Amino acid sequence: MLKEVFILKQKKTLIVIQMIKQDCNEEIKDQNEDFKVMGNSPVIILGVEDKCVQQSKAYMQQDEKSLNYGQKRKLSMSSVGTVKLGVDVFVNLKQGSIHKYYVKGEVLGQGAYGKVWKVTHKNSGMVRAMKQLKKSSLILEEQKRLFAEMNILRNLDHPHIVKLYELYQDEQNYYLITEYLSGKELFDRIKEMSYFSERKAASFMRDILSAVVYCHEQNIVHRDLKPENILFANESQNSPLKIIDFGTSRKYDADKKMTKKLGTAYYIAPEVLRKDYNEKCDVWSCGVILYILLCGYPPFTGINDKVIMQRISDGNFIFDDNDWALISKDAKNLITNMLQVDPNQRISAKQALADPWIDKHNSNEEVNRIVLQNLQRFQAKSVFTQAVLSYIACQMTTNQEQEELIKAFQVLDKDQNGIISKDELIEGYSQVLKDKELAMQEVNKILHIIDLNQSGQVDFSEFLMASMNQEKLVSLERVKAAFKMFDANDDGKISKEELEMMIGNLEENIWQQILVECKAQGEITEEEFIDILLNQKL
Repeated sequence: MLKEVFILKQKKTLIVIQMIKQDCNEEIKDQNEDFKVMGNSPVIILGVEDKCVQQSKAYMQQDEKSLNYGQKRKLSMSSVGTVKLGVDVFVNLKQGSIHKYYVKGEVLGQGAYGKVWKVTHKNSGMVRAMKQLKKSSLILEEQKRLFAEMNILRNLDHPHIVKLYELYQDEQNYYLITEYLSGKELFDRIKEMSYFSERKAASFMRDILSAVVYCHEQNIVHRDLKPENILFANESQNSPLKIIDFGTSRKYDADKKMTKKLGTAYYIAPEVLRKDYNEKCDVWSCGVILYILLCGYPPFTGINDKVIMQRISDGNFIFDDNDWALISKDAKNLITNMLQVDPNQRISAKQALADPWIDKHNSNEEVNRIVLQNLQRFQAKSVFTQAVLSYIACQMTTNQEQEELIKAFQVLDKDQNGIISKDELIEGYSQVLKDKELAMQEVNKILHIIDLNQSGQVDFSEFLMASMNQEKLVSLERVKAAFKMFDANDDGKISKEELEMMIGNLEENIWQQILVECKAQGEITEEEFIDILLNQKL
């Protein structure tokens, strides 16, 4: 069972080492230690990485433009007669009062820059979380970091990464609308368990590493992985884990090292302290988390942060027999390989995910035949139904509805990178059909229909859309709720402008085609919306 280490999380010391430049060409100087409050955590600021004011303003303008990209681009017919829809299509920076769309509930958290609220969408009743950030409290560098976080989150489509739904701004604030995670933090849940096995630890670590691999394959590094940033989606025993807080994440260039020091004391990698690191800093953090999962305390401890960081730099840790005697050699080997001080000797996230210890405890899972049947049966013959069903799957399914589908997704996703490749899908169907050639034919048909972003593989949101029981996905109640989400001004009709708010600008010929499909005149009524989704063959 986990020991008193959980007292450590009360401290939640976030080490943010930033830097200040006197001007753009001057050498970087380290500041003296200072303190600042971020959220409920004391933050040690050891410097600030800042650009010239003119550069920061340029970045801000560019970042805001990129968040509006989905609204400005034109959606047009592709060669196969469909609109190319990605997970980012539905997440654009919207203007106006948030109170027009959401009702505030309880405060979930409060920080230096604003609050996190539990909110309910007025029209649909969907419960979500809202992070409210005061513009006046954010310096240009912090605003730049916020836009970077938004741009990263809006493109992430993984079962173990928190979902960003909407972005708003008014004169005073930015608002990030994300999925509401009602489950507890990773360690809080474990403390409630009467028994915690290696198998359970391997299951949790597989989910965490799967999300990390997915990020790294998109050249995204998190840089602050810790138990407080790993939450359960809901209270059920089978609830999926979700990685949250991408405020320190960034896109990285594989050929360039990162230099900004940030992370949290017990989990920060030694090369980050040296200001010369790459994405493997996330692997180190995962190794520390796994160590704690199996024994109850971190591998590097000390009376203060300075001592902790010195021990991290040295990289010496032990497996005390009093706590590790019953832990398998394979588990210890994986931790050792993840906690190599030299990142060149440290395994990658992908190698950690493929480790025999992870594989041994997560094998023998069977392909869900019902899910495969749902994939085969899925049809969305029109541009409009594709867009609406994709929206419902991405934005309106609950965590409870997704639990079994996430398991099925993981079974098909053999390399656990968060995407089902064509070959992986063929392998899944081959197990059921016992005929590889027939499996290939079925997969080609399936990809032609459900691969909305035309990537040649199946992303998580595409899988959700096609694998869910269609009677549940497009129930009358849910279709009516979807209509209310699209009907922004609540006048009982969807205009071209309202549809563009949701999926980006539409070429006029696409809009006219949608009107024909809905048998509508100028705008789409609720009755016409329901008819095309429920009464006509999709």
